[in-house]
Amino acid sequence: MHRPGIQMLVRATAAVSVVIAAAACGAHQDPAMNAPSVSASPDSSVYAAELEKSDLPWSGSPSPYNAEVKLDDGRRVALHYLRGKGLVEQHYSPRAKAWTEPKVIYRTKTDACQGIELRTKNGTVAAIADFGSYCYDGEPPTESIAAVGTGSLAEWSVNVTKDFDGWERASVSDDGQQVVFGRDTTLRWSRADGFERP
Repeated sequence: MHRPGIQMLVRATAAVSVVIAAAACGAHQDPAMNAPSVSASPDSSVYAAELEKSDLPWSGSPSPYNAEVKLDDGRRVALHYLRGKGLVEQHYSPRAKAWTEPKVIYRTKTDACQGIELRTKNGTVAAIADFGSYCYDGEPPTESIAAVGTGSLAEWSVNVTKDFDGWERASVSDDGQQVVFGRDTTLRWSRADGFERP
């Protein structure tokens, strides 16, 4: 007489247990809640090198063929010219107390022209560099570089303007989302879209 009542009680208890277990598991099974943001590009760089310098001769110090800037988080970025290779980048980790291996971010065998200029704000680094076939003879550059690095600095966006006198300035917005390169004209870069198309 009491057996159907007991069976119903056992079934109800089992159902409640399943619901509680499912809720408890669900609370721990959402990796997206605890996973790092995809947009926060993790730093996969290897820091085990010394800072290198340009191999171009320069009488005096400092050489305009080397440039270095410090970011808000303590990292540093350095660019230099290498003869027959182009524009080379390294970045420094204060945690590792070392630099990355030199990496060519713009390859050319044309002669380096003028100095390198770096600007940074809020994790964005903007660079200006120039190359030209007859720069040593006073001719204007034939390859004017506008480059931008962000995040882990492993990849750089590079824009080349041919037969141009070179960018005079780079302005990085306070939030690091945009860069404007200027001379008589302007070239814009944004984190959302990269370099604007001409």
